[in-house]
Amino acid sequence: MKLVTFGSLVITAGICGILSFAFLATSLGTEYWYIIEMNPMNTSDFENMSSHSGLWSINEGRCSIIHLFLCYLCACAGMHSAIVVVLPFSLVLLLFGGICGLVSSLARSPVLLTGTASYFFICSLLTLCGVSLYIIYSDKALAETERQVGPEGLAYIHTSFGWSLGLAWLSYGLELLTGVLLLVAARMAKLLQCSPTMA
Repeated sequence: MKLVTFGSLVITAGICGILSFAFLATSLGTEYWYIIEMNPMNTSDFENMSSHSGLWSINEGRCSIIHLFLCYLCACAGMHSAIVVVLPFSLVLLLFGGICGLVSSLARSPVLLTGTASYFFICSLLTLCGVSLYIIYSDKALAETERQVGPEGLAYIHTSFGWSLGLAWLSYGLELLTGVLLLVAARMAKLLQCSPTMA
């Protein structure tokens, strides 16, 4: 008895591909990639002293140290330019990958399915590069801020990566999973061609 069919594999791969696109698109469109918060025990105006940023805009608080950190973020313009090119490019490739996946699944072509799987692996590599660059970019800005104000200047400031970055990581994982599922589907399609009577 077969537990997994070709149809269930390609449908699961399709769902993973759609989710990866949706997560990356949401990630790119939201402003919670990086979050900077003042310790609420040390300020009476916590909301205005906090800040969060995305790839396209920054919600800047009123704290001078936060302002300094954001200035260093802006100073890394070259790295930021690479990020805002790589990640949207990966998103566009995902869209075309979905079309290729649909065509190759309907054709039940092992060659096309393998090619589409490789295509998704390339998309995942681009997403990984973009996310990794953002982490390096943010850490570099934080290190430069600490160098300027000293560890004591950041004692009451908490920095963290936000849920927007988390969605980008989820997209990366789903892109990899989509590629793996398509490779398995390609293998199954090849077996089905060799044995047409298989269910």
